[in-house]
Amino acid sequence: MLAITIKDVLEAQERISRVVKRTPLLRSSTFSEWSGFEVFLKAENLQKTGSFKFRGASNKVMSLSPEEGRKGVVTGSSGNHGQAVACVAARFGYGATVVMPEGGSPAKAASIKGYDANLIYCGTTSQERLAFAEKLRKDRGAVFIHPYDDPLVMAGQGTAGLEIIEDLEDASVVLAPTGGCGLISGIAVAVKEKKPGIKVFGVEPAGSNSTGLSYRNGRRTALDKIETVADGIRTTIPGELTFPLVQKYVDGMIEVTDGEILYAQRMLLERCKLLAEPTGAVALAAILSGALARFTKGGKVVALLSGGNVAMPQLAEYLLRTGQNA
Repeated sequence: MLAITIKDVLEAQERISRVVKRTPLLRSSTFSEWSGFEVFLKAENLQKTGSFKFRGASNKVMSLSPEEGRKGVVTGSSGNHGQAVACVAARFGYGATVVMPEGGSPAKAASIKGYDANLIYCGTTSQERLAFAEKLRKDRGAVFIHPYDDPLVMAGQGTAGLEIIEDLEDASVVLAPTGGCGLISGIAVAVKEKKPGIKVFGVEPAGSNSTGLSYRNGRRTALDKIETVADGIRTTIPGELTFPLVQKYVDGMIEVTDGEILYAQRMLLERCKLLAEPTGAVALAAILSGALARFTKGGKVVALLSGGNVAMPQLAEYLLRTGQNA
């Protein structure tokens, strides 16, 4: 049995509508001219807390009973999910603890602290921080909010897909970055159940391609190592609950290089005046690099910009790197 259905996504949309921002769908004439597609950008970098993660976190927290909420919430996150959990927990007066990787994004850490959450650093991999967060849950009796492998989180992320097809009924393709696959699984359910003719592709860095590897193998397959600038999707294996939905609904997986990701980030800033973190530019990189054209031709393509949380020193470094390679 699959973890979520379209009914769950529709219920999530109704539940979180009063707290989540409906982000714009923006057409780019420049990217359309360059690529041969008609390109639209779903600007989740403009979402509250700066990423799509606020959708799933809100759906989970708003589903808790007051008694559960008073016990507090705990999660493990590379940053964006942690910010989202901290923000929505603070809104409802619940205590939050976020476990981040050592050496994680300073900008995301500062934001988490800004929402009065307790921030703890642990390890460098998703497994390490999630295991530690689960231990905290057991020790404290708190509610654990998984960053992707949770039906309520997945359904919340899927509401971005509902907005896309409501705003662009004749879309041909929807692209979204993949890590643990909470986003792509929710979006794929929403899009395919409402508009089965629309193709849905996941996009991931070549150095963190666990979903593509799993997709090709027909089973969840773990990576031995990860090396990518896209810190939001450094996941060694797709989720246990999310991956079956990827197998059922997603039309294919596309890989892009770090150089292509940083180029897309730069072009978003220069041409569209939109700030995205590297992970947020992954879907657009599939268009600008020509990778999408190897899977399909023409039509209206939506690239989901998943987040915009990047520290200014990091951004300067990324822009310098792409400038040198221009």
